[in-house]
Amino acid sequence: MADLLAHGLIRASFVPLTPIQELRDLTRTRKQLAREVAQHTHRIQKTLEDANIKITGIVTDLLGASGRAILTGLIAGETDPRRLLARTTGRLQADPGRLLDGLQGRVSAHHRFLLRLHLDQIATLEAGIARIEAELEGRLLPFRDIIARLTTIPGVSVLVAQTIVAEIGLDMTRFPTSGHLISWVGLCPRMNDSAGKRRSTRVRHGAPWLKTVLVQAAWAASRMRDGYPRAQFARLRARRGPKNAVVAVAASLLTAVYFVLRDGTEYRDLGACHFDQREKARTARRLARRIEALGYNVEITAA
Repeated sequence: MADLLAHGLIRASFVPLTPIQELRDLTRTRKQLAREVAQHTHRIQKTLEDANIKITGIVTDLLGASGRAILTGLIAGETDPRRLLARTTGRLQADPGRLLDGLQGRVSAHHRFLLRLHLDQIATLEAGIARIEAELEGRLLPFRDIIARLTTIPGVSVLVAQTIVAEIGLDMTRFPTSGHLISWVGLCPRMNDSAGKRRSTRVRHGAPWLKTVLVQAAWAASRMRDGYPRAQFARLRARRGPKNAVVAVAASLLTAVYFVLRDGTEYRDLGACHFDQREKARTARRLARRIEALGYNVEITAA
């Protein structure tokens, strides 16, 4: 059958894409273009370092207004550090002295050619991303309410919510429980035991387009104050390390996504004191041990 299809002797039946599949194609293409922008940005940084221009660690956003102004000046042949610094918006947080020292380099015609080439490629990629964003704005109108509910979850931005809808869809009957969804995405540790010994607990590959986005959302949620994700991250980081802790937070966010999509409800945070309220006696003993380690006697009585 495959050989016949390859030689065009028979035709495969055409199956039109569903709206969710079309969204999936658009969001994945957007992410791939964003990755290519990052790759060209890294090549610009390498070119600057080759020209002895040390501003990578000083200018936070090399593609921002000030960073692009410096790059445009270098491409135009400007070599005076003070004139290059005068092209910026004046809002850089870096020390002007460090900037002047970092702009002391030797930019050749070869470096200017590469900088111009990469900036042109980035401009083309950004134009493509803008076209995809405009297309998604119209395609996502039927899912506007769902995306609004998903953004109530800590760390879940509009971009993350769009990716969730495109990758998972709206039909939660495919997953009997939230654990099935977590396993499908690949946010649960694998079971690799042999002869009573656990070989590996690394997470599965799962759905890479969604898993990376959820981990990024978990990092953002772990930095938010007065929320359950931050409390969970702090609780697990001490015992399992930050990377394992952030994967656990991502699994919790995905659990919330499952119930929001299945029940059509909004997210309700358990609060930063959830673990303390659930384990009051254990928390009291732990705090008592910490105080005793400082050289004090502690007697715990019920209030």
